[in-house]
Amino acid sequence: MGIRDTLKKQALGLSGKAMEKLMGDEKRAMAVAQAIGKVQRGKQALDRGQDEVMKALHFAPKSEFKAMGKQLAGLKRRLRELDEKLDALSDGSS
Repeated sequence: MGIRDTLKKQALGLSGKAMEKLMGDEKRAMAVAQAIGKVQRGKQALDRGQDEVMKALHFAPKSEFKAMGKQLAGLKRRLRELDEKLDALSDGSS
């Protein structure tokens, strides 16, 4: 085992112990869970605010870019499938 693997194993062990200690106390675990929830709600509020500002400035919000990306990926996949079918047809007719 190399030094990198040894260090990685030690780091994982230490982080596991830290998490056990942190989550071992129910009150502390609840406080951590509440803090994470607040951060998530804050991020959602920030994203909504950012979308509203982008719309007010007549720019497409990030959520629309994500949707367009998914649609584009679907089109690329469909194009690949059609290309494969055309190749199979042209190979069969030769």
